[in-house]
Amino acid sequence: MLYDSPSSFGRAFRIVTFGESHGAAVGVVLDGIKPGLSFDLEAIQREMDRRRPGQSSLVTPRSEADRVQVLSGVFEGKTTGHPIALVVFNENQKSGDYQAISELFRPGHADLTYDRKYGLRDPRGGGRSSGRETLARVAAGAWAKQQLAALGVTVHGFNREIAGIEGKLVDWAFVEKNPLRVADPETFETQKAAVEAARAEGDSVGGVCEVWIEGLPVGLGDPAFGKLDGLLALACMSIGAVKGVELGAGFASARRRGSENNDPLGPEGPMKNDAGGTLGGISTGAPVVVRLAVKPTSSISKTQRTIDREGRPSDIATHGRHDPCIAPRIVPVAEAMCALVIYDAWLTQQSLRGGGSAPLGEWNWDEVEALFLTRNAQRSEP
Repeated sequence: MLYDSPSSFGRAFRIVTFGESHGAAVGVVLDGIKPGLSFDLEAIQREMDRRRPGQSSLVTPRSEADRVQVLSGVFEGKTTGHPIALVVFNENQKSGDYQAISELFRPGHADLTYDRKYGLRDPRGGGRSSGRETLARVAAGAWAKQQLAALGVTVHGFNREIAGIEGKLVDWAFVEKNPLRVADPETFETQKAAVEAARAEGDSVGGVCEVWIEGLPVGLGDPAFGKLDGLLALACMSIGAVKGVELGAGFASARRRGSENNDPLGPEGPMKNDAGGTLGGISTGAPVVVRLAVKPTSSISKTQRTIDREGRPSDIATHGRHDPCIAPRIVPVAEAMCALVIYDAWLTQQSLRGGGSAPLGEWNWDEVEALFLTRNAQRSEP
């Protein structure tokens, strides 16, 4: 089972996140980690810094350092084999911003559904439904990315589209040099102007995030309910701002003929990659390409129609510190969720026994790396 509770995720490698946007702290517990592994806290912090607020004028100005602390599971830089607890203490809450709308349901938010489901809700920034919960995912995903990197697997993403403006080029070196995390220098200024225009009007815009997972061997993923693409879709759809997920050609494949959509196979694997790196829910060895539809930020200062807890009509304008476009900060979250799925699938595969190909743990990784370097020779490196 992929999750045992609404706040847990994973099988062989499990995480549980906790905390609220305006509570004391947000954190995560990692379980299923072998003892004696090197623990690089600074590498985790670097990923946290990519997600944190206040990075530029195009995201929320909430000022949080988001310094991650280790509470358990690590001794003298090594994992002990016991659960690792990571925590970030909230330092810059402004709960008073939400007092005026504490009895109103914000359009686009989980206010109404949380109230109806639980009989109460935390109006301060959305509580558990806040995007701030994702910092716990990034901390856990940073650990998973470290383990995958040691196996020759990379997980990296960018925003393919902002405000309906699609970039065509993929310049990996440009992604972390611009505040929107887009990969096309030629469309950046137009995309930036669209975000600034929405913010000036008290509105917001969305985007499309794209994640590439490279270096995988053939064989990750389990039929029938543990398909790799299915697990990736579940993981990415669990991110609050995500309203759609596709792999490879995605929805475009529905408008093609089979002769056009199928990926021809050669001695080294698929000769194109419209399947997005999976067949039958199992990795093919080609890059796994995941695309996420990120909705416009729900908190906007434009006046909207809503109701209060008693069902009475009202107007609402959400003031405070909010992202005019959440897509730039979604990128490290999407990478983290994909990394969690891949690392968990890797450990699950290592537990399998039987005939056929050698278990993944017995692969000659020098040969695997050489194969993928050859196959991706024409592709720009991140």
